[in-house]
Amino acid sequence: MKPSVYWVVLSDGAKPTEDIYFLESVAPVLRSEGACIERVVASRFIAAAWLKGRDFLSRYAGANLLLCRSLPPSWLAWLARHRHTFGYVVYLIDDDIAAAADDATLPAAYRQRMAGIAKRQPSVLALCDEVVACSDALAARFSGLHANVSVLTPPLIAPLPTLAHFDEPPSVNSPWQIGFHGTRAHLQDLQHITPALWALLNVRQDIQCEVMLGKHTPLALASLPNTSTPDPLPWQAFRHYQASRRVHIGLAPLLQTPFNEGKSFIKFLDITAMGGVGIYSNRYPYTEVVRHGENGLLVGDAPDEWRAALQQLINDPQTTANMARQAAIDAQHIGDPQLAVRFWQGRQH
Repeated sequence: MKPSVYWVVLSDGAKPTEDIYFLESVAPVLRSEGACIERVVASRFIAAAWLKGRDFLSRYAGANLLLCRSLPPSWLAWLARHRHTFGYVVYLIDDDIAAAADDATLPAAYRQRMAGIAKRQPSVLALCDEVVACSDALAARFSGLHANVSVLTPPLIAPLPTLAHFDEPPSVNSPWQIGFHGTRAHLQDLQHITPALWALLNVRQDIQCEVMLGKHTPLALASLPNTSTPDPLPWQAFRHYQASRRVHIGLAPLLQTPFNEGKSFIKFLDITAMGGVGIYSNRYPYTEVVRHGENGLLVGDAPDEWRAALQQLINDPQTTANMARQAAIDAQHIGDPQLAVRFWQGRQH
C-alpha cells in the first residue's frame, strides 16, 4: 500500500539545494506525519532504458516530484511523455542560471555548464505546476516564464554554536578568525575587496584569514603568512567542517551583477552557523535581513569601507560579540525550518 503523500526528489546532483530547502529541513517532519520521501539520482541514461523507465513508473506513479536546477535531456523527454502519471511537480531554483551563463566574470567551465542548463530550463518549466525560488528577485525573473511562482527563503539546517570564542579579545596569541567561504562563483567579489584585506592583514598580527578557495585564492592574500587557503570541500564534508569551525568575522561581498541580484541571504545563515558576525555588501538580499550595527555590518563597494568595517569589529570586541548574539537570534527566526515545513505541507497533493 502506497502512502497518501509521496515526494520524489529527482536529483541531478544539486545536493546543497535539495538538502537546504527540503531533504534536511522539511523531509524529517513530513516523514513523521506519514509521508514517504525518496531521492532518486537522475543519471543520464536511466530514463532512456525502457525496463528501468517502466519500473520507475510502477514505483512512483502518483508521486509528487521535486526537480532542482535541471535534469538530463533524456529524463526531460521521458517525463514529458509520462507527465500525466505523476502528481504535483515543483521546480526548485536558487540561482539565476541564465545570468550565470552570460556573466563573463565567472569561470568559463561554470558558465558553459550553466548555459547547458539554461537551454533545458524551458523544458523543465513546461513540466512543472509551480516554480519555487529562493528570493523575491529571482522569483521576479520567472514571473514572465511561468504562471505559478512562489518564494521560499533558505531555512537554517546547521546547528548554531556557542559564542565562547568571543571570550578572548583579539591578540597575537589568540588571533581572531576572519573567513571567506564562498565558491569560485564569488571570486570576483572577493578580488574586489582583496586590497582591504591585504592592507589589514599586513599590519595586524592579531587576526588570521581563511579563504576556502585553494589554488584560486587571490595571490595577494595567499602569499600572506596569516592567511590559510584550504581547498573547497564537498557538500557533506563542508557541513561537518562548518559545525566545528569558528570564525569571528565572515565576509560576504556581492557586487552589482545580474547573477548576484538573484541570490538569497543564505550567507547570513552560513556565517552565523560558524559563530561569526558578517560584513555584507549594502544591497539586496542582505539589506532584507541585516540591520547595520545590530546583527552585522552593511558596507559599500569601496575597499576602504571594508577595511574600516573590519577594524570596527576587531577594535570593539564586546560590541562585535553582541552583534554575533543578535545574528544568532535572527538566524533562528528567519531561518526557522517550520516556515519551510508549512510551505511544503501546503503542496502535498
